[in-house]
Amino acid sequence: MKSIILSIIFLLASINVASADILSDVKERGYIKAGISLGGMPMGGRDARNEPIGYDVDVANRLADALGVDLRIIDVYGDARVSMLVSNQLDIVIGNMTITEPRAKIVDFSNAYYRTGLKIAVQRGSNIKNLEDLKGKKIAVGRGTSGAVFLQEEVPWVEVVYTDNFAPNGILLLRQRRVDAGIEDASNIDALVQNVRSLETMPGEFLSGDIGMGMAKGEPALKSWVNEFIADYISSGDFDRNIKKWWGDDALAPDLSE
Repeated sequence: MKSIILSIIFLLASINVASADILSDVKERGYIKAGISLGGMPMGGRDARNEPIGYDVDVANRLADALGVDLRIIDVYGDARVSMLVSNQLDIVIGNMTITEPRAKIVDFSNAYYRTGLKIAVQRGSNIKNLEDLKGKKIAVGRGTSGAVFLQEEVPWVEVVYTDNFAPNGILLLRQRRVDAGIEDASNIDALVQNVRSLETMPGEFLSGDIGMGMAKGEPALKSWVNEFIADYISSGDFDRNIKKWWGDDALAPDLSE
């Protein structure tokens, strides 16, 4: 099934090469369609009025302002982030998407605008202290995410329970104790464990990687403009301020120069 999905995406990618200049299109139409994952704070979520909030939302708003256009947010997650870019349903993804070699064969990535790793939430008191303790356990993960790849390649002995969206589906499985653990980006797991007292974090952080903005291939003007935007975002101090806004005054922005 995975090979079939990848084949379809590659076919769409070949079609997309002939697309128009997205950057010019965005400026002409007056809005940008940005895919953002709204299922896991502090990267992305919704407030009490159901309005999008979070780190990625702030970055996307800053980007739209710099372009002089309106921002139209599409909630997107997992495999859909790539397929919707390739099929031109999105202009850009600012959706907590780790830069990986398989993805980079299908879409283009900007320079990093954030860096994170993976953490694992477990049932409090379960005595799961390391990856070996997960043998024979059920672990929830979002389909098409870095966590899913990590489990397939590094932890083949676990029983994987895939969800379309880790939040809310994976979180619900954890709350109902239908799974023993769940894996997601560190920022999302930290927030989850802080808010759900029946869960705790398994020691360790895994597969640290850069988070980039995703774009369709064959769009050099857009990629160049986005990289200039990210450079200004970091050098202006907005990067540090945004980190402290969403992770607390003591939080340190990750070093993206490595």
